[in-house]
Amino acid sequence: MSQISLTFPDGNKRVYDAGVTAAEVAASIAPSLAKAAISAQVNGIHYDLAWPITQDATISLNTMKDDGPALELIRHDCAHIMARAVQELWPDVKVTIGPVRDYGWFYDFDRAEPFTPEDLGVIEARMKQIINARDPVRTEVWERARAVEYYRGRGEPFKLELLDRIPEGQDIRMYWHGDWQDLCRGPHLQHTGQVPADAFKLTHVAGAYWLGDSTRPMLQRIYGLAFKNRDDLKAHMHMLEEAAKRDHRKLGREMNLFHMQEEAPGQIFWHPNGWTIYTTLQDYMRRRQRADGYVEVNTPQVVNRKLWEASGHWENYRENMFIVEVDEDGAREKVINALKPMNCPCHVQIFNQGIKSYRDLPLRMAEFGSCARYEPSGALHGIMRVRGFTQDDAHIFCTLEQVESESKKFIEFLSRIYAELGFDKWRIKLSTRPEKRVGSDEIWDKMEAALANAVTAAGYSYEIFPGEGAFYAPKLEFVLTDAIGRDWQCGTLQLDPNLPERLDASYIGEDGGRHRPFMLHRACLGSFERFIGILIENHAGKLPFWLAPRQVVVASIVSDADPFVEEVVTALTLAGVRAEADMRNEKINYKVREHSVGKVPVILAVGMKEVEERTVSVRRLGENRTETMTLAAAVEEFARAALPPDLA
Repeated sequence: MSQISLTFPDGNKRVYDAGVTAAEVAASIAPSLAKAAISAQVNGIHYDLAWPITQDATISLNTMKDDGPALELIRHDCAHIMARAVQELWPDVKVTIGPVRDYGWFYDFDRAEPFTPEDLGVIEARMKQIINARDPVRTEVWERARAVEYYRGRGEPFKLELLDRIPEGQDIRMYWHGDWQDLCRGPHLQHTGQVPADAFKLTHVAGAYWLGDSTRPMLQRIYGLAFKNRDDLKAHMHMLEEAAKRDHRKLGREMNLFHMQEEAPGQIFWHPNGWTIYTTLQDYMRRRQRADGYVEVNTPQVVNRKLWEASGHWENYRENMFIVEVDEDGAREKVINALKPMNCPCHVQIFNQGIKSYRDLPLRMAEFGSCARYEPSGALHGIMRVRGFTQDDAHIFCTLEQVESESKKFIEFLSRIYAELGFDKWRIKLSTRPEKRVGSDEIWDKMEAALANAVTAAGYSYEIFPGEGAFYAPKLEFVLTDAIGRDWQCGTLQLDPNLPERLDASYIGEDGGRHRPFMLHRACLGSFERFIGILIENHAGKLPFWLAPRQVVVASIVSDADPFVEEVVTALTLAGVRAEADMRNEKINYKVREHSVGKVPVILAVGMKEVEERTVSVRRLGENRTETMTLAAAVEEFARAALPPDLA
């Protein structure tokens, strides 16, 4: 039998017979490792312990201490165990697919009757029985004809269709969890008892079209969560409860910020309160960008397809664009335009006007650009995922030698913005060259080094995501962590030598010749709509005072105090505070409750005592106590608090 060489993480090599499994490799090292091992990484691929290794490779063995592989296996096995439980409880149910997703998994079923919340409890109980049985998990590779015969005999039409989708030459792998079988690429754990029985939960049922095609059968999708232990599950469930309380759609109604309706899917009707947040945030970003050397521009929203063809977006992004056909006077055929899905090609058009010199670089060009992108209706989510949005978009035109310094400058700019908006935790992802790319390795080395050096020079670290860059250049992504631990990818810095080439952008170099600039596509917030949703949820609606749409409500306790209420509102308004009066004939406790639900940061109560003493009774959001302040002191404090951080 031929032999192979396996290289371990410490650099040591061992020789084995070809076809050795990872389980046998673990056993050859130590009995304790054989017992603890759950899977392996072979040449970077996640390997089942039972799969044969047939050629020289690098190998590392995973245990439950390795979070990534462990959670993937636990969640994948839970999907199979749940499907087995469902078919044991309801044998007529047809199974389809059950992939791992963030924090858990889902599995789609074809069943005539809808699953109920009570059914989920029954399924969970059967799953625990299967786990406690510690049934072995085994795998075999079958011939296609044998697999087709097997599923045809069992009346599983969805599995037959999945078989047809497996390319010729690719293994058809069959897995058994006990006596229950599924078509699956794997890997899996070695027995059902390795899944923690107290660390999973079925959450809900939703409808899902087979393979996401609305012309195909509607299936029932059961979602589940799974973790390595009960404490992690409890922590995640608590986070979900917090997320529900912070849902921007719920808070948007309570704070009267916006609404959406079917006549304008994926687009937002901003109410006065919401638009105040929007414009306050936009004004803040405008001032910050001007101070950092950006020039602001504005470009058309409807652009002829010729520009999108030249930029490459028509070929690669056409399905996400809204098309506008116009009968132009004298034209023999309709002129085809598109609502712009991004701003970059238009910014190159501005750059191309007139002759640019190396002395003009770097040129930092910013736009609060209104864009439109088609998103499937099922993907829309409040103001977080929309079809019409505005980006805090900018493009920096520079030389390759300026990329590092401009990237460092942007990272410092972004870090200041995030800190002032209340986000102290964020990290940087560096996405490097993909397998299919353009440009020489020398250029890629320089581009990747420039971004990496910029991050380090700015005082931050980065995580490398190999192969996830664009086909023409690497990029940085900035991921925020909010108050309850959720990650949001908002900021981005994309290096681009491609678009200036396609759109014939150039500058006159110091040598008198024409040269292509590099573009840095950059954004801090991403879209204002999504970022405002993130802000609302991060702060649970209790926005920083300077961003709150209604900063102070002055509420009368008795109607005789109304004139003084109006005086207080006027004084605050003149001092730059967004203040309003509430002189309704309602009890003060009712007014306080209502404005607290609306997340008004400060409520000033005014009765006859306050009128006589020219004071206000101050109640701050989230506090039960009140304090008394003179009118002058209140105006001074709240005027100072109303200043945006760049003006304070």
